[in-house]
Amino acid sequence: MAASRHADALRAAQMYYLQDLTMDAIARELRTSRSTVSRLLSAARDSGLVQVQIRNPLDTGPELEGMIRRRFNVDVHVVPVLETLNEAETLDRVAMQAARTIGPLVDSNAIIGVAWGSTLSAVSRHLTRKITHDSVIVQLNGAGNMHTTGITYASDIMRRFGSAYGARVEQFPVPAFFDHAATKTAMWNERSVQRILELQAKMSIAIFGVGSVNADYPSHVYAGGYLDETDLNILATSDVVGDVATVFFRSDGSSDGIILNERSTGPALAELRQVRRRICVVSGVSKINGLRGALAANLATDLILDEATARRLVDFESLAPRNG
Repeated sequence: MAASRHADALRAAQMYYLQDLTMDAIARELRTSRSTVSRLLSAARDSGLVQVQIRNPLDTGPELEGMIRRRFNVDVHVVPVLETLNEAETLDRVAMQAARTIGPLVDSNAIIGVAWGSTLSAVSRHLTRKITHDSVIVQLNGAGNMHTTGITYASDIMRRFGSAYGARVEQFPVPAFFDHAATKTAMWNERSVQRILELQAKMSIAIFGVGSVNADYPSHVYAGGYLDETDLNILATSDVVGDVATVFFRSDGSSDGIILNERSTGPALAELRQVRRRICVVSGVSKINGLRGALAANLATDLILDEATARRLVDFESLAPRNG
């Protein structure tokens, strides 16, 4: 949105929502037509200048949010979704809410790390434009495998984030997993790769989903040809429940000794935890084990999830034994 139109949309929104003026009254004050005022108000909503909240006294979301916040020390946004929707439809609703939640958190001069995957692909389609300056979108992990370079899939996600926030996009053109850990070590010494790693180390925001081995709506890393039968057997014997940016972990949040992580191009979990704001988006109760592992690993500061998954998380935690 152009700066002048942005200012007009803001002025119209303030008069309509804060001063209770009618569109006709706003049109007279701005010396324009009623239809133009209607378009300005739509632009204000689409750009995130205006966010509509509905307070439903029967909504259990706030209660669930409070319970999850206290248990895991994260900011929580529970998305109300009808139980009749399938996982793909639920993902779309969660992605829409996530996009609207992320927008206000993005500022100028930010370095934003973005993982690829089914969830972030859905989120990227719902982003609304916000003007920022000197911001960077950096890809968190490589996307290539034996069947594809992964460049098109990952670049589409990064491009949408970059377009939404007027940010420079830095892709990470390496495979999701190297065949040999020694190859990764050698590549990590290359200056072109180190430039991306240095950007990742300066991230102010990281945005990611949670991959889960047994999700009904399969995570892209498990369904896109990235792992062969041997790899999947290794994950099973290592008691892996999920991953973030192709780095795997167990239900207790631990990741030590999982040999696939030595070949993964995603940031180590200890490095990810250094990012000030870490936004995790999860949709679908079949990802509950991966989500619990990610929370046990303290990977998220902000969590956006559907109501059914939030309820399942609370139910799990109410039955889980407490240490000490």
